[in-house]
Amino acid sequence: MAENLEDDLNSNLLHAPCLTGDPQLDTAVQQWLRWDKNPKTKEQIENLLQNGMNKELRDRLCYRMTFGTAGLRSAMGAGFCYINDLTVIQSTQNIKLVCIQNDFVMKRLLCGRLALNSGSLTTKRDLSSRLAKLTAAVLLAKDVPVYLFSRYVPTPFVPYAVQELKAVAGVMITASHNRKEDNGYKVYWETGAQITSPHDKEILKCIEECVEPWNGSWNDNLVDTSPLKKDPLQDICKRYMEDLKKICFYRELNSKTTLKFVHTSFHGVGHDYVQLAFQVFGFKPPIPVPEQKDPDPDFSTVKCPNPEEGESVLELSLRLAEKEKARIVLATDPDADRLAVAELQENGHWKVFSGNELAALFGWWMFDCWKKNKSNADVKNVYMLATTVSSKILKAIALKEGFHFEETLPGFKWIGSRIKDLLENGKEVLFAFEESIGFLCGTSVLDKDGVSAAVVVAEMASFLETRNVRLTEQLSKIYEKYGYHMSKTSYFLCYDPPTIKNIFEKIRNFESPKEYPKFCGAYAILHVRDITTGYDSSQPSKKSALPVSKNSQMITFTFQNGCVATLRTSGTEPKIKYYAEMCASPDQSDTALLQEELKKLIEALIENFLEPSKNGLIWRSA
Repeated sequence: MAENLEDDLNSNLLHAPCLTGDPQLDTAVQQWLRWDKNPKTKEQIENLLQNGMNKELRDRLCYRMTFGTAGLRSAMGAGFCYINDLTVIQSTQNIKLVCIQNDFVMKRLLCGRLALNSGSLTTKRDLSSRLAKLTAAVLLAKDVPVYLFSRYVPTPFVPYAVQELKAVAGVMITASHNRKEDNGYKVYWETGAQITSPHDKEILKCIEECVEPWNGSWNDNLVDTSPLKKDPLQDICKRYMEDLKKICFYRELNSKTTLKFVHTSFHGVGHDYVQLAFQVFGFKPPIPVPEQKDPDPDFSTVKCPNPEEGESVLELSLRLAEKEKARIVLATDPDADRLAVAELQENGHWKVFSGNELAALFGWWMFDCWKKNKSNADVKNVYMLATTVSSKILKAIALKEGFHFEETLPGFKWIGSRIKDLLENGKEVLFAFEESIGFLCGTSVLDKDGVSAAVVVAEMASFLETRNVRLTEQLSKIYEKYGYHMSKTSYFLCYDPPTIKNIFEKIRNFESPKEYPKFCGAYAILHVRDITTGYDSSQPSKKSALPVSKNSQMITFTFQNGCVATLRTSGTEPKIKYYAEMCASPDQSDTALLQEELKKLIEALIENFLEPSKNGLIWRSA
């Protein structure tokens, strides 16, 4: 505790012997008012206290954020459960402590550096920049050298820089495509992959044991004065663009293409870097959407800054493409780690590809290019990966072509970690993806990367154009060869955690205790896998081959008709998501019949397992 306690309290409220009558809450209030040096968030807590809003105080101060599929992510505001100056300082202090606790890292920490960005502009610009500076200040105050980008960069640049600069960890301040009120704190380990267990749990444990800010942690002036801070922007950008050449196969063809491309960066950071990537691949620059080209933390032209929402949020880019006679629209999300693609069809309508459809195209393309360039290499040494809720199309391609396919838990942190293991064992990874339009071509970055994905799509489209084939036509050829894979993903909102838990517990005890359902309406269930409990009926041991994830809900059903469906909770939002895919063999070519079967099965899944009316679930808005 500080010696001059009276000076630190800065509030007469703390002189009272009892603040709320709740000892746990009183302790949390006292800690917050003593440690928080940001007058705005400190005032929020003081006002709640003065107005007797004890429940909201408890919600804000007696709960902490936990690492989800994309690090820490929450609304910005006062409280230990929100993103703010104090929680960022606490998290950063304990990244350092965890590094020290791991001897093999400690030796590198002393000469290593942590890579940060200057604040993704997916939230208020000044706040994100401040959080990045505070992250750096915590480490600089303890004489830890820090790399801090001097301007905004795509999220993939941080994991890339961690590997290139041999840093021990990296932090990205970003809420990506979340609402403008949110922010995030994404952590990468020395491998260049997102942090996974046990390190995420170690950081949270350290936060609980060491919550008081160190001396100097609030001194963000160190970013401007410390000789231990370096800006890696020019070096990393140059290296990244040079590495892009590894996945460029037709540069001469690209330079001659007549295709035009429109690119929108959704008010985020992608514009400059996609322009550079196109230059590396030999293309003319893509046409930017002027209203969305520059960073705008208010996302002023879109209701939702998530390109995954499809045509409804791509309006400006589609209209510009029609005006410019461009056939392909590329949309990177605000922090440029994900990519949406639309193609103009001969009938004048736009086809917006799903993440699973794009993955089929990427998988075909990366393997086709590999075969042409490495004809003597061993295909059994080649791998592709996908999260378990994503399409099984890569599995179908792998079975026919002879390479390996692996599944991971949802979240690119699991993909990145597994790729690192494969590379260390001499394997070659061509492509990995998650259905929520996250793609990784090659292995220069161990996270999803919208910049590289955008330019790879452009090259693919240009190559196909020389054969008078559109992306949609090539997708059909892939399905004809490897089997039709039709999928649908959506979600329900639920703001009541006990209701969510009850939904999943009912499935685990469907007609009798500890008995999973054998039917979903009229559809027979072949196998059930429950990642939350570690159960898998398809395995001889009845144990899941994927790691158990007790902190989230996820159950997968394999049906006798070939459909695979998963119900799971979101790691960052109050959602129950469902993923359903009809996996047909190549001889099943009646797509209308397959679509109808999938539609009916999803209806049965919702009616029998989710019961939205009974449970008060809110349907996803159109």
